[in-house]
Amino acid sequence: MLKEFKNFILTGNVIDFAVAVILAGAVGLVVNGFVNDIVMPVVGHFAGGMDFASMKTVLTAATDTTPENAIRYGAWINTIINLIIVGFVMFMIVKAYNKASKKQEEAPAGPTAEELLAEIRDAVKK
Repeated sequence: MLKEFKNFILTGNVIDFAVAVILAGAVGLVVNGFVNDIVMPVVGHFAGGMDFASMKTVLTAATDTTPENAIRYGAWINTIINLIIVGFVMFMIVKAYNKASKKQEEAPAGPTAEELLAEIRDAVKK
C-alpha cells in the first residue's frame, strides 16, 4: 500500500496539481491585495469617499460580554470584485494560450501522404 501511494504521489499529474494549487493560493493573495489596496480605494474615491470594507449593517450592537453582530456587505463587494478580476485574468491567460496553441497547429506539416504517392507515381511513369 505504501508503494502504491508513493507511485501515486510521484506521478507528474499529482505534482503538477500541487504546484498549481500553491500558485493559485499565491495569486489569490496578490489579487486580494490588489483589490483591497489599489482598486477599492479608487472605487471608493469616485463613489464619494466610501470605504467599502467598513460597510455593514449592524444587527446587534457590541456589549461588554458579546461582540457586534453585523452583515458585512462591504467585504462581500470586495470579494465580488476579486472574482471579476480573477475571472478576467484567467480569461486572458486561456485566450493567449489558445492563440499560441493555434499557431503551432496551423504550421504546415509538409506534404500529405496522397501528395507523396502522387509524386512517386509520376516519377515511376517518367
